[in-house]
Amino acid sequence: MAKPPGASAGRHAIVIGGSVGGLFAANLLLRRGWDVQVFEKATGGLESRGTGIAYHPETEAILALAGARDKHAPGVRVEGRCAVDAMGTVVARQLYPQYVTAWGRIFNPLRAAFPAGRYHGGRELANLSQDAGSVTAHFADGSRATAELLVGADGFRSAVRAIVAPQAVPVYAGYVGWRGLVEEREFSPDFAPVFGQFTFGFPGHGETIGYPIPGLDDSVAPGERRYNFLWYYPVDAGAALTDLLTDASGRVHAWSIPPALIRPEHIAALQRDAAARLPAPYAEAPRRARQFLVQPIYDLESPAMGFGRVALLGDAAFVARPHVGVGVLKAAEDALALAGALEAEPEVPAALMRYGAARIPPSRAAVAMSRHLGAFIERRLPRPEADPGLGLTLPRLLELSGRPVPRDAH
Repeated sequence: MAKPPGASAGRHAIVIGGSVGGLFAANLLLRRGWDVQVFEKATGGLESRGTGIAYHPETEAILALAGARDKHAPGVRVEGRCAVDAMGTVVARQLYPQYVTAWGRIFNPLRAAFPAGRYHGGRELANLSQDAGSVTAHFADGSRATAELLVGADGFRSAVRAIVAPQAVPVYAGYVGWRGLVEEREFSPDFAPVFGQFTFGFPGHGETIGYPIPGLDDSVAPGERRYNFLWYYPVDAGAALTDLLTDASGRVHAWSIPPALIRPEHIAALQRDAAARLPAPYAEAPRRARQFLVQPIYDLESPAMGFGRVALLGDAAFVARPHVGVGVLKAAEDALALAGALEAEPEVPAALMRYGAARIPPSRAAVAMSRHLGAFIERRLPRPEADPGLGLTLPRLLELSGRPVPRDAH
């Protein structure tokens, strides 16, 4: 994309966080003439992280603007959603053609589009400072970087947010998301009729979701795909959650636990519960998964998205529960709005005020909608329609889940 005349000439930006949100911002700013450097705490392996996500046309459009077009199909196409009860009977359907995909199908093109020499792994932010004309990132290894703009895109545990808005902390919602992936070829023939469906289950204990995604080589050919499953599973705050986040060495992990460190007895307990509660054939997915991820569900709302020369973006600013399925899209739209505001306003602090004014209302709406969709789990209700006051009939839940929040909800 050609740089607009007079736009962002010679300006420098630091992006803290080299995952999807940071790469959306970095690529969009780079293509608008900014000199961008990305600093990521991890030393590698981000491309293998993440599981299944909903893919939205809006995401595809912003990927193109970021220079991250890809030759592969965006994912596996599903024609709609269905809800099944504790017996496996379909009790509601919603026509909604869409693609579902793997997180890596977003990350990998973004990473390939960004110059390797501008991406610095193993750089953990320790502090930051700013004055009227610049902002400086101070790293744990003693190095530093200075620019006109710093973008905090370092996720829900954001080190940037902890410095500029320490009062904004994630609030646990009372349940976790157990996630896993299973190769299509590992299922029994009994699973074939449901493999290609986007299915929501209500076993009387949380909510299950399952759908197909591309294989590790991005193939969407039958037999080469994977199945993504998610079980929103009630876990009380306090001792129960602490135990789940404690590894075999006795170390308690804050906020979440690396997949490889989840204790085997927790996985075994989940599989037993799946066998007891989930209808056949849906219990196959937890039984056949090779690796699990457990995601405590949090809400987070920051008081602002701009702090002088520091911008918060994506989950560093607002965390919506995964029910709405817009985490990647929200980060992409944040990045696009940030780039646009910086083009419209020559002064960075004023641009960040414009950015916040544009993005705070839809971000709050996403958080509110996700709370609404998860309220029955948080309250330990057996099904979403158990309390008519929630207004969550099964058709309504299918209509609102895994898609952008309606604009009239902003």
